[in-house]
Amino acid sequence: MKVAITSSGNQMESKIDQRFGRCAVFVIYDTETKALEFIPNPNKDANNGAGPASVQFVASHHVQKIISGEFGIKIRSLLDSMKIQMTILKDSDKNIREIIDMLNQN
Repeated sequence: MKVAITSSGNQMESKIDQRFGRCAVFVIYDTETKALEFIPNPNKDANNGAGPASVQFVASHHVQKIISGEFGIKIRSLLDSMKIQMTILKDSDKNIREIIDMLNQN
């Protein structure tokens, strides 16, 4: 399964970014192949519509699950309609390595 994680930077030690649509970087992790990709969010500085545009962006990478600190109200129904699972992780101290370790334990 491909998982997108919102990140504050492009390193394994970067913290989870609490914002979905305006996160700095999307980390795309494949739980089967263990492939990992850090992709800058092209929508982080958008004037408006960053959330829906970010949904389309991660969906184009065939993501089935997104982990972030929060999701906007408009995003929930959009993700539901696209069958993309949404996981809220409120622990802003978690880094990307720790989140990937959690994914690998399941």
